[in-house]
Amino acid sequence: MLINLFLTLRKYKVPVTIRELLDLLAALKHRLVYANLDDFYLLTRTCLVKDEKYYDKFDRAFSAYFKGLEDLHGMLKSLIPDEWLRREFEKSLTPEELEQINSLGGLEKLIEAFREAKEAAERAEAEREGREGQEGDNPDQPGQKGPGGLGKGKKKKAKKVWDQRQYKNLDDSVELGTRNIKMALRRLRKFARTGKEEEFDMENTIQSTAHNGGMLDIKMRPERKNTVKVLLFLDIGGSMDAHVKVCEELFSATRTEFKHMESFYFHNFIYESVWKDNRRRMAERLPTWGILNKYAQDYKVVFVGDATMAPYEITHAGGSVEHWNEEPGAAWMDRFTEVYDKLVWINPTPQETWEYSSSVSMTQELVSGSMYPLTIRGLEEGMNSLSR
Repeated sequence: MLINLFLTLRKYKVPVTIRELLDLLAALKHRLVYANLDDFYLLTRTCLVKDEKYYDKFDRAFSAYFKGLEDLHGMLKSLIPDEWLRREFEKSLTPEELEQINSLGGLEKLIEAFREAKEAAERAEAEREGREGQEGDNPDQPGQKGPGGLGKGKKKKAKKVWDQRQYKNLDDSVELGTRNIKMALRRLRKFARTGKEEEFDMENTIQSTAHNGGMLDIKMRPERKNTVKVLLFLDIGGSMDAHVKVCEELFSATRTEFKHMESFYFHNFIYESVWKDNRRRMAERLPTWGILNKYAQDYKVVFVGDATMAPYEITHAGGSVEHWNEEPGAAWMDRFTEVYDKLVWINPTPQETWEYSSSVSMTQELVSGSMYPLTIRGLEEGMNSLSR
């Protein structure tokens, strides 16, 4: 059952698995939906699609699979004789119900009464829509009523939900939002149960109660928490001013997703000091050596910056535009890559422009190619790189 739908989804590059198909079949077996195609569409999407970016592909596959289904009623009507349908309908009635129908003049009279009631309702609906059309929107001033305005017109058949393609803009390269960033960052997770026993443990409670002769024995356990530890370094000022909004969204998302995270600021490139408060960046700077010595090797390091600068800011002592740096930025990046095995650079500029900037190419080489664009796909790839 539904094997062809499964194969159609795979054809449209929706990554569904047999396990998800079995979940859908189990839901149908328990009649979570019944005899309603719209409900079936929502259930199917819930069971088979695990990432919003595939919603559009799913809609197109679903539409292709069920194309022509709306004509099924007409096809059945042409294939099944009316006399057979009438006999089957009469078989389903009780003698009392048949007697009531005969008292009304028979089945033909009943059907004719239904038809007249339907036509009367359609005429009333058309008249109401006609009156609303005469008082429609004023074409000169949209949103206002006026004579000669555009009416609602004839009632149109509702478009199928899957043909509306509501999610066609959900793609790997769309503009980021905090929610989308959170979804991408969740690929970097390492769960452990630590702290106080605050969460109800259903499985152990059942087992303990069974061993206790049926006497309830409630068990608790520590809550699962993401134990990944992250060092986040954010480039601030200069050419990064154009990326403030998306960087704010990224910072907000990381603060929510990673409980063990320390964030620092730098300008253009990493040197001998960084800071945590931009308002006091000249008075309260933190030695980079101190960070390298304080935070253990199990931390994941994420640099966020456009890497757009003069090449000498990376390669030469004194290259910084703000102060005299005794050692080149490249030396400090080498130290980071020696201490931390997991390090990535997230770049908010379009990836197709990187090859035209020598400083971006140099930075990409210093981080062993682990530079990713600040897009949904880029963040997912970066988090996958850190979790390996």
